[in-house]
Amino acid sequence: MRGGHGGNGSASFRREKYVPKGGPDGGDGAPGGDVVLVATRQLHDLSHFRNKHHFRAAAGGHGLGARKRGADGPELEVRVPVGTEVSDAEGELLGDLVREGQRLLVARGGEGGRGNINFKSSTRQAPRFAEHGLEGEERWLTLTLKLLADIGLVGLPNAGKSSLLAALTRAHPKIASYPFTTIEPNLGVMYLGEGTAVIADIPGLIEGASEGAGLGHRFLAHIERTAVLLYVLDGGDGADVWPQALATVRAELGAFRESLLRRPALVAVNKADLLDEAGREEAGAFLAGLGWPAATVLVSADSGEGLDLLSRALDDAMAAAREALAAAEPPEASPQVLRPGEDRLEAFTVEPVEDYFVVHGRQLERLFAKADLDNEDAVAYLQHIVDRAGLNAALRRAGAVPGDTVVVGEQEFEFS
Repeated sequence: MRGGHGGNGSASFRREKYVPKGGPDGGDGAPGGDVVLVATRQLHDLSHFRNKHHFRAAAGGHGLGARKRGADGPELEVRVPVGTEVSDAEGELLGDLVREGQRLLVARGGEGGRGNINFKSSTRQAPRFAEHGLEGEERWLTLTLKLLADIGLVGLPNAGKSSLLAALTRAHPKIASYPFTTIEPNLGVMYLGEGTAVIADIPGLIEGASEGAGLGHRFLAHIERTAVLLYVLDGGDGADVWPQALATVRAELGAFRESLLRRPALVAVNKADLLDEAGREEAGAFLAGLGWPAATVLVSADSGEGLDLLSRALDDAMAAAREALAAAEPPEASPQVLRPGEDRLEAFTVEPVEDYFVVHGRQLERLFAKADLDNEDAVAYLQHIVDRAGLNAALRRAGAVPGDTVVVGEQEFEFS
């Protein structure tokens, strides 16, 4: 992503009839366009980025005579699906786009250069120079799409999560009797009360999934997005296995993100149709002993037993989760387009490096980047400004002598 370059200022003078020596009237260059990511539900994946990797906003217009300012570079909006996580090249998280219309400024446009009208003074009545526009911000981004679901089905392989998803929604996931039938998350929409909820079937987790074992580790990140977790246990395993199965899944979730253990959760023992009377009593005793009596249920995705009770429990859990989310979520701040210019010119440091000196300072670096160093008047003005800012004195204190090389931003000059 790259913001648009700022337009150059104009070094122009009035040219009118009967005004042979008109004063400076060069207009300012305009700032380049910003690059903004916009979340939309009209996109469902990141496939459109496969063949297009570079996004560049338009440059700002150059200044013109008669004090005419250039046209601002238009903002470039890049649409991404809701649920996109944005990181920079170093892996630092820049933003998480989880709502329709949410915007994230990822590359600022460059600042426009000033026209020569800005440099007129009582001692400099005919400035023959103007500033260059600054380059736009440029950065590589990593976009990661995480599923957005209200309810996440988690459990060991073959617990019947896909069957339960198909029974609760109109989804048609692949269902088979062998482990790891589900190799990618499946989504379905369930009608709850007056609204709907998206249910995600997360591929089966096994012990060590948080460290890379099995397939589930590839999709643990998707569970972060869910408001409610539904732990699904295989009724055919028997009462001796259920406690360990639940403990294994919760341990992997906790190892990946401890906050997941505090997420509102329900427990369902699936495949009730495989249990005899004694097995049903054991299942009831197990669920009651968990301490979650209002959020545990014995179900059968095959026969439909218990699905109505499970739906009501999920409805109650989702309503509570949405209320808590609405109360805790701060209002979204609109993206701020930050322009350089907040730091003082005198705020800089001088760093001796081997046989040259490097000057670090936001305003000074901007000043050198915008200066037309091929113009003698511009160089004289620049020398005057940096001397007033104390740069020459600071270089002498750092040990610089005439002839030493000084680097400011991307500009290099000889100290004198």
